[in-house]
Amino acid sequence: MTWPETSSPASIRILLVEDDDGDAKAVERVFRKNAAAQSIVRAVDGVEALEILQGTDHRPGLQKPYMFLVDLNLPRMSGLELIAAVRGEHQLRDTVIFVLTTSNREQDKNAAYALKVAGYILKEKAGEDFQNLFSLVDSYRRIVELP
Repeated sequence: MTWPETSSPASIRILLVEDDDGDAKAVERVFRKNAAAQSIVRAVDGVEALEILQGTDHRPGLQKPYMFLVDLNLPRMSGLELIAAVRGEHQLRDTVIFVLTTSNREQDKNAAYALKVAGYILKEKAGEDFQNLFSLVDSYRRIVELP
């Protein structure tokens, strides 16, 4: 599976790293409803996300994602560990990453921002069906010039 080249500035490629099926489906639904995601690829934890990115475990490698949405509380490899691993990969280190979490712990926020995330979003503030999340990410990609 490969991600197609972005054909329109109105659509984006997203790697969603989320273990909760309900949250993942809601995020996917809001981006598709607003015709904003050219593709959304989901991983249920940090290990699977790295396998997808590196093309290991009999998976084809994916093109560089345009944007990551990463939960912090994940099985096998936490979101912070995943973000640190991504920042250590030369080809991925500039990837735009938003944290999407239930953790309101100051140390988690500080650790995420130390890893240069674009934003730290609490799920409870993401709005009904993640509409506020969509609005934030959509505004970000329309305003910010990405490599």
